[in-house]
Amino acid sequence: MLGMSDELAAVTTTAELACVDGRMLSADEATIPATDEGFLRGDGIFEVVRVYDGRAFALQDHLDRLERSAANLRLNDPPRGELEAEIPELLGARGGSEFDGCLRIVITRGGRRVLLTEQLPPSPERTRLGFVEFAPTHILDGVKSLSYAANMLASRLARERGFDDALLVTPQGRVLEAPTSSLFWVDERDVLCTPPLGEHILASITRDRVMQVAEVEERPCAREDVLAAREAFLASTTREVQSVAAIEERELPERERTRAAAAAMRARVEDELAAV
Repeated sequence: MLGMSDELAAVTTTAELACVDGRMLSADEATIPATDEGFLRGDGIFEVVRVYDGRAFALQDHLDRLERSAANLRLNDPPRGELEAEIPELLGARGGSEFDGCLRIVITRGGRRVLLTEQLPPSPERTRLGFVEFAPTHILDGVKSLSYAANMLASRLARERGFDDALLVTPQGRVLEAPTSSLFWVDERDVLCTPPLGEHILASITRDRVMQVAEVEERPCAREDVLAAREAFLASTTREVQSVAAIEERELPERERTRAAAAAMRARVEDELAAV
């Protein structure tokens, strides 16, 4: 069982918590050695899990992907047993059913395992996306690594131009995804589409859920495809399904396919949580 001080116990319903190698403490006080290459080189892996009323959604899928990332990055296997024991205790200390937010799981090259509770990041109801040129690092396919500087910079570059977030486009003009979300668009034939994983995009757990609850065609996406889209949305752990209001200067309405996908995804989340 994790140890927790009386002072920490008094603030757990409002303050974010961490668990570092089995030791629970305030997130503000959590540390790892400065010599850890997870810090020095971004050499490590992570997952962000949505927490609804104290329950971690799709946790086993996230842990499965964490293990795949570790194998692909040649990290030691994550200590799954320890994580499965520590996560519910951490969420219980954070407020249990009163906590609605996120859980971040980090495994570093130095062998540290870190759990962090977090608030949901702020996001508009509908998002405006700007193109940012991006060349995927193919050697990291299948790895959700700590090396996220390029993704974060892409978002900053888009915001500098007045958009909410970036839409990543290769130098050859292939549209991939947003920095932390999968892209879906509806073409002129009213077909719901998404780029295939072979385009070197993340195998998103939410993307997979959307494809289970909606009829989706996987196909490569060019700039002109999204600029001619009837509607579009992003899908991610923190967003579920988020309508896209504009791509560059092209304004997009929120139509039935987006609303249907959002409702179907919400129903899937509720069904899975009820089964836990």
